[in-house]
Amino acid sequence: MHIEPGVVDGAKLALSYATAAGAAGLGLKLAAENLRTDGGLSSLALRSLATTALVFCFFEVLPHFPVGVSEVHLILGSTLFLLFGAGAASIGLAAGLLLQGVFFAPFDLPQYGMNVTTLLVPLWGVSVLAKRIIAPRSAYVDLRYTQVLALSTAYQGGVVGWVAFWAFYGSGFGVENLASIGTFGAAYMTVVLIEPLVDLAVLASAKATRLLTQAPIFTYRLHAGA
Repeated sequence: MHIEPGVVDGAKLALSYATAAGAAGLGLKLAAENLRTDGGLSSLALRSLATTALVFCFFEVLPHFPVGVSEVHLILGSTLFLLFGAGAASIGLAAGLLLQGVFFAPFDLPQYGMNVTTLLVPLWGVSVLAKRIIAPRSAYVDLRYTQVLALSTAYQGGVVGWVAFWAFYGSGFGVENLASIGTFGAAYMTVVLIEPLVDLAVLASAKATRLLTQAPIFTYRLHAGA
């Protein structure tokens, strides 16, 4: 989902700063909600460290390859949400992306505003959707495949939507750009076939190791209702 250098440049980069500020505001809102409901500052800090490390690994260790206007990564945004909560997931996505840029891909830093928007706004959408499709008294380990699929599709669809927006904004509606966006979107949505299965496997493992996964490093919603 990295926006390639040159897709958006010059004065147009100003919009990415504005959207990044908005995305950061959404992330802080999610983190503040977690502070009130999910174990306080120490728990949020611990979960944020875990998500940062995982996101860094998602970018640098898991397979990724360029397709069309961007790159296909297995980000596992809904997995982070289910295990660690929206606040910690948002912090981890922003911090992990920044670490990856600083240490391994400095050429991506000018696109950081676009990339962090692309990751965080869909996560906020997942948090809104979760409140609608998951009963307040339901623990995440008891979710059905259809619920997990909905969360994954919402996140990955949001990522594709933002990548398409930046590509159109930077390079217009030419035939070549349209084809590149379509190729990327088709490739990226295959992640939707994988992520729900990963989520279900992770949730099943958490359920089987309840004593271990009730630790403060995981969100309380993993095993309990709201």
